[in-house]
Amino acid sequence: MTFKDRLKELRLQLNLSQMELSKATGISQSAIAKWELGKTEPSASAIIILANFFGESADYLLGLID
Repeated sequence: MTFKDRLKELRLQLNLSQMELSKATGISQSAIAKWELGKTEPSASAIIILANFFGESADYLLGLID
């Protein structure tokens, strides 16, 4: 599973819209949308923010482990 798939899956598990995730993390909604579409990739700092928010490891978010 790729980052874009993991991000969307985790977001939907919490019943969050992209805008709600944006507000909760301080990451722009447009960045989240681009990541979920696979158009761009997040910075290391964004991955850390998301990993902390979801309570998952960066490796899990990146699809390196299951």
